Amino acid sequence: MPAYAAAQTGPGPRGDVLAIHHLIEQYTKAVDTVDLNLLSEIWSHSPEVSFIYPLGEEHGFDAIEQHVFQNVMGGMFSKRDLQTRGMTIYVNGDTGWSEFHWTFYATMREGGSAVTTHGVETQAYRRESGTWRLVHVHHSEDRQPTP
Repeated sequence: MPAYAAAQTGPGPRGDVLAIHHLIEQYTKAVDTVDLNLLSEIWSHSPEVSFIYPLGEEHGFDAIEQHVFQNVMGGMFSKRDLQTRGMTIYVNGDTGWSEFHWTFYATMREGGSAVTTHGVETQAYRRESGTWRLVHVHHSEDRQPTP
């Protein structure tokens, strides 16, 4: 059994919890690489998807793709490394959500300075045609000390 699966404390069918964990891994990879094709695969394309973060709110997949991933992740940073910890995944029927803390290591595109930020994030998921898709992200500054 993978170490992350043993650490899960949220309720729900094990297969669904693992599928959502894989979706979070893909999300992390999309942040790190700004892979827009991968991003398109993991997000729902329904009009109500949303992303709330310290720079604002984005509604709809196209806005999330452009403003969060192209402009912020790709435009501001030349390198990105998102690390997650303390993850809990919950599943109830065709909906799920996760909570986790993260550390984001990056290099600013302008000037090349190193940046490290810490956050706490909630993600919401929906099963669409048998596949889990991301429908909402909300993150904010993490005020807990990093272990």
